[in-house]
Amino acid sequence: MTKVALLGAGGKMGVRLATNLARTDFHVAHVELSTSGQARLKAETGLDCVPQDNALDGAQVVILAVPDTVIGKVAAAIVPVLAPGTMVVILDAAAPFAGHLPERDDITYFVTHPCHPPIWNDEDTPEGRADHFGGVAAKQGVVNALMQGPEEHYNLGERVAKAIYAPVARSHRVTVKQMAMLEPGLSETVCASLMAVMREALDECVARSGVSHECARDFLLGHMNILGAVLFNERDGAFSDACNKAIEFGKPMLMRDDWKRVFEWDEITASIERIT
Repeated sequence: MTKVALLGAGGKMGVRLATNLARTDFHVAHVELSTSGQARLKAETGLDCVPQDNALDGAQVVILAVPDTVIGKVAAAIVPVLAPGTMVVILDAAAPFAGHLPERDDITYFVTHPCHPPIWNDEDTPEGRADHFGGVAAKQGVVNALMQGPEEHYNLGERVAKAIYAPVARSHRVTVKQMAMLEPGLSETVCASLMAVMREALDECVARSGVSHECARDFLLGHMNILGAVLFNERDGAFSDACNKAIEFGKPMLMRDDWKRVFEWDEITASIERIT
């Protein structure tokens, strides 16, 4: 039986992971330094925590379910005492990409991150439709990177990823650099920013036109659904001439000509430095 040490088990993400790992055949030792986190883990899962030294002793896999800003500090404290061949799992590419992991050649670093359930899916249960984050009932994809370590360790890392993010529909293998392009580049710098603008636009439409918030929200979300389905090839279709003309004149009003600079590596690096 593979022993997994879960550090940060009482945090928001840690509790999610602990809940899913409890359904597997992994032997999990839970570590949480804060008393409030320990209480939360116990209240929500019934699981107890153990001292960190006990959890790390004999662990083949160590999961760092801690914020990006402290991953470097936590890794610096634990990596030197791990047995050779131990796999350290990090849940985001930011700290690994920024070079915050200690150098040690006989340790495996595996990075994994959820895609989250897609907007267009086949969920047919209330629980699945309500699971927007993933890891509960809705199927999602995951991205994985074997940052360093023997090739045969990839399968173990992928098993862990599929366990903590279950149910998983697809698993994609990428590099840490590619994962950094996906997040923060694609998902946060671009997608989150544009969606924040759309929410601001909804409020502006309500303020300027006098239509109700409910009316504007129904109108916007419905158009997001069909316009997105066409743009992302979920269905065959084409925009009307009027819509295409609105896009032609709307994009220059909303977007800088050089907006794709956000995908240049100096911009990705600067974004990750701010995050970490």
